[in-house]
Amino acid sequence: MKIVRVETIRYQPQPNILWVRLHTDTGLIGLGETYYLPAACEAVVHDMIADFVLGQSPHDRESIWEQVFSWANFFGFAGAEMRALSAIDIALWDIVGQALDQPIHKLLGGTGRERIRVYNTCVNAGNYQDTDGFLNRPAELAKDLLSRGVTALKMWPWDQFAPQIRGRIPMGPAGWGAAGPSGSYISARDVQKGLASVQKIRDAVGCDMEILIEGHSRWDLNCALRIARALEPFDVLWMEDMIKPDNAGDLRRLAQESRVPHSVSERLITRYAFRDVLEAGAAHVVMPDIIWTGGITESKKIAVLAETYHLPVAPHDCTGLVTLYANLHLCASTNSAMILETVRGFYDNGWYAPVYSDNIDIQNGEALIPQRPGLGTSLRESLLESGAVQTRNSI
Repeated sequence: MKIVRVETIRYQPQPNILWVRLHTDTGLIGLGETYYLPAACEAVVHDMIADFVLGQSPHDRESIWEQVFSWANFFGFAGAEMRALSAIDIALWDIVGQALDQPIHKLLGGTGRERIRVYNTCVNAGNYQDTDGFLNRPAELAKDLLSRGVTALKMWPWDQFAPQIRGRIPMGPAGWGAAGPSGSYISARDVQKGLASVQKIRDAVGCDMEILIEGHSRWDLNCALRIARALEPFDVLWMEDMIKPDNAGDLRRLAQESRVPHSVSERLITRYAFRDVLEAGAAHVVMPDIIWTGGITESKKIAVLAETYHLPVAPHDCTGLVTLYANLHLCASTNSAMILETVRGFYDNGWYAPVYSDNIDIQNGEALIPQRPGLGTSLRESLLESGAVQTRNSI
């Protein structure tokens, strides 16, 4: 079995998504996905990676990964190159699972669980205005999620006080960006304003709801510590990316100088970046993004590395369903998997259903592990035949 065509697909209603389909001479098709700057990722797929993939066996995933990484590393790898490789890697795993008639998690070491707990990242999406909810109606939001069996939520109540990007950058759903310069000062008053959302959830539902705090790397170390110390009495599950994760020593200070657990980080690319953080004792929860850090092949190694430090893995996802399925396979085969990120506005009557053949199955706040061969979902033929997609092929 050989790869004979590399196809990329861009979808107009989700302009940051890029899908990769690898076609084989046996008729099997593997699906991968990545997110952000799709034109750049698409160029990497066709201008570089296709030459390493065409004519190769999808079983040779480790060899393909190492060759592409080594070539990309010569010029600087930690951007579009790794996002593109991540999508290719997932598609390779999808093909092999289909060829062997096994779900991917069986190939990763077997099924250690049938389901995994999920949390809701509170973005405005689909039928749910959850960003507005945690800012303006946090108690109501928490009660609504609990009524649906979801017992953990993630919010970012302090981003609104950080410096905002100027210019024609798309803003976040609440009217302020989730990315931008790091703030070097946050007032005691603004700390308390952000803390009000946490307080209202605890007052309304107590500890029935786990609270996760997203930082989007919007603060310097001193501001992050000021927020962290204010959060200490509220027993949050973790704080995430309160500062930029590019300095393991600073992350260590943040972890050691506050009593809040810290999650690090969707922004770290490959096991080498995670090794530096773990060796520094700078994280309590390991959060790889499977479509940025190197795909399933690399994320499994990161998960094993985390286990050697007795730390849990909690994969990042706020993108497409391929990412979510790949995360489910990783979690199923990883004993230390803690919890999985989801967005209910995506899977609950959101944009997933008309795009993918099989949606995620969430029951009582837990996602069921897919059991179909390979990844377990694909793109709908109706989507591929519509005018909403643009394709490019290398043969």
